[in-house]
Amino acid sequence: MEEHHLPVQRTARYHTIGDPATARHIWVVLHGYGQLARFFLRPFEGLAEGRLIAAPEGLSRYYLDAEHSRVGATWMTREDRDHEIADQVHYLDRLVERLLEQCGGPRMVSVLGFSQGVATACRWAVLGRTGFERLVLWGGTMPPEPSADELAERWAGTHIDLVHGEQDPVVDAAALARNEARLREAGVAHAVHRFHGGHELDKLTLQRLIAP
Repeated sequence: MEEHHLPVQRTARYHTIGDPATARHIWVVLHGYGQLARFFLRPFEGLAEGRLIAAPEGLSRYYLDAEHSRVGATWMTREDRDHEIADQVHYLDRLVERLLEQCGGPRMVSVLGFSQGVATACRWAVLGRTGFERLVLWGGTMPPEPSADELAERWAGTHIDLVHGEQDPVVDAAALARNEARLREAGVAHAVHRFHGGHELDKLTLQRLIAP
């Protein structure tokens, strides 16, 4: 048996809030495992003044229950991971190009990744063409592959925020400590934000980070 790969074109879905004509800042927000973009975007409502907030959806969808009534999306699995990563980075870079076209020119671009979206955001920020003003890593684990040198080179001019829910049953305080250690090793400046809650987007913390 021989394994082969064939690049194909497919259609990706994303949702936005905000007016491109008046947006000074583009935020790309990446959902977690098993979520859909339109539901993930709801906590960002009310934060779009002067901003265009875009929630792309992971390219792989699946049923969440035996009755096939609920659908979720995932960014990738470990299967054929290198191609999965390359496809998602190309997808997200192309999305920003389109958003900038809609805005009519250069804008600040930032990204927030939640849960599984943290690894996606990190890989994109290391491997992609897009430069970021801010990178918010919320309730997730940084992927293992970026080296300290790669993080130092690509994230030197980016404001990094780590966000952690103190009652998070999925990503514990030890995961936050490992993320901090990775950034310290790379010499990347960062801020840590904790809130009294679980594996979720806290609206007050979100407002402080997105719309201070």
